[in-house]
Amino acid sequence: MPAPHTVAPAGRLRAADCDLDDFAALAGQVTDPADFPLATDVVDRVLVYDADRLRTTPGDAEAADVVAAEIVRALTDGPGVIAIRGAFSDIEVVDRATTAFDAMIADERAAGGAKGDHFAKAGANDRVWNALEKLALRDPSTFVDYYANDVIALVSRAWLGPGYQVTSQVNVVRPGGHAQDPHRDYHLGFLEDDVVEQYPAHVHLLSPVLTLQGAVAHSDMPVESGPTMYLPYSHQYAPGYLAWRRPEFRSYFAEHHVQLPLAKGDAAFFNPALFHGAGTNVSPDIQRVANLLQVSSAFGRAMETVDRDRVLRAVYPVLLERQGAGEPPEALARALAAAAEGYPFPTNLDLDQPVGGMTPASQAELAADALAAGVPADELGAVLDAYAVRRATS
Repeated sequence: MPAPHTVAPAGRLRAADCDLDDFAALAGQVTDPADFPLATDVVDRVLVYDADRLRTTPGDAEAADVVAAEIVRALTDGPGVIAIRGAFSDIEVVDRATTAFDAMIADERAAGGAKGDHFAKAGANDRVWNALEKLALRDPSTFVDYYANDVIALVSRAWLGPGYQVTSQVNVVRPGGHAQDPHRDYHLGFLEDDVVEQYPAHVHLLSPVLTLQGAVAHSDMPVESGPTMYLPYSHQYAPGYLAWRRPEFRSYFAEHHVQLPLAKGDAAFFNPALFHGAGTNVSPDIQRVANLLQVSSAFGRAMETVDRDRVLRAVYPVLLERQGAGEPPEALARALAAAAEGYPFPTNLDLDQPVGGMTPASQAELAADALAAGVPADELGAVLDAYAVRRATS
């Protein structure tokens, strides 16, 4: 895909190098329906498909490959977002899942506690983290019927291949609920600019193919209810993970984004590098309900299982001792990076909330802070115990 950008001599992208003219040249592209023959329509440059047209005869591998290839082109060379009408032909299954989600929301409200959110004011929406696991435990029959859906599997496999892992978060935007800030999504989209700049340019291009973003409409979503705002083709801008916070890029998004109305049972899928954000619900009475799907590549995991907690507890006393003996801190930091989990995800976002930021503290960050403060090993153990509790789902 086209991606004009300036790469620093070290092969890195810098926030200061982001150029709005380059971005606008990409984001202004027009979608040619002739390039996507399976699409039923193009609405505001977004490709719209009918689910029945994408479904192939079981066992017809050649037809399935044609469908998958067009989906991939739509999410890369195309606008980066597709809508699929009638993704769920059985609306009763959607309603059963919504009933379960409503019960989860009621239970969690009754339980109280802080609620963090990504890219929006905490508490502005009703959010159910890890709705996939919660649905399986609350209503396993509905879980099976819901995730037996062929469209979710079709798009997930087209983008990620086999072995993908599904996660879901329910989002309810009430009347008067404000829009999210425009953003890119997980992985690099959740990191601060100074951290993003540390990743080489090729990792910026890799990040979008590690996940697929999607949403199933659990209510009708006319534009006044604030369905997701998209900026077609914005995923093609290579430095976009460094651009989305910049005011000139946000202004461009505000002026040029599009919103697609959806009906209950429709679905939308998009490249996680696409600039997007939930819209403002200006309706007087529509509770906009979506099941947000984040599907991850099978390749986003290490080959061996390592008990990082156990490793860290073993080496931390040595790190303390070496620190006291005056060993260079950069050497200890390297050893700590090999011992501890340096990434804050996956986690239990009900307990390990992104309050005050978009990511909770990682195990490595907690250990580094403890080491810098000279925290004794037994006290670090209590910190790690609490960290483990926050990440467990039961």
